[in-house]
Amino acid sequence: MSMHFWILLLSVLIASFSQILLKKSAEKSYDSFLKEYLNPYVIFGYGMMFVSMFLTIIAYAGMEFTGVQIVEATGYIMVLVLSYFFFREKITGRKLLGMAFIFAGIAVYYL
Repeated sequence: MSMHFWILLLSVLIASFSQILLKKSAEKSYDSFLKEYLNPYVIFGYGMMFVSMFLTIIAYAGMEFTGVQIVEATGYIMVLVLSYFFFREKITGRKLLGMAFIFAGIAVYYL
């Protein structure tokens, strides 16, 4: 596997953690509008999303487009697993079915 593959996988992992931070911030209530949007969770979460964007651009430069979709789809799995650990969200049959549809769509695309 090429270095670009690993960069893209790192980018997806960073984006997944970013989404967790932003959701963590959304669960809290704040005294003011500024505190709601200028708190460490939001600032760090968007900062991580920005880093992820640049890593994705670097990875796209060296990968074929057909390989990108599989790696990007792993982000759904990462968010599902991270949500289980950080928010104690249940992994339901419905969520697993949704994952199956996503990966079935990718498989059909490649056939």
